[in-house]
Amino acid sequence: MAQEPRTGTHGHNFGNSGNIGQVVPFESIKEPGTYVCNWSGHLLRVPNDAVTPGRSPLINILGCEQLFVTKISDNPFMTVTKCRLVACNLDVAVNF
Repeated sequence: MAQEPRTGTHGHNFGNSGNIGQVVPFESIKEPGTYVCNWSGHLLRVPNDAVTPGRSPLINILGCEQLFVTKISDNPFMTVTKCRLVACNLDVAVNF
């Protein structure tokens, strides 16, 4: 079952913008960065090319339920170890 969006950063600022820890619908991703899928715990790396205006989306997921992701970094190429640490600090379940 998809989690509802939440806001805030749980008091953490990992050297990133103020939207780290924010939960957004998958189709609303507008910024490059690293995200965790709330429905599965998988890691998503969204490079700048994926969100550049005028370009086609690199991936499109369709389904009956809205899917949410949690942004954990502005850096789409953050190491997996650091991704796990940040996700843990934000109480986000991981599967990577």
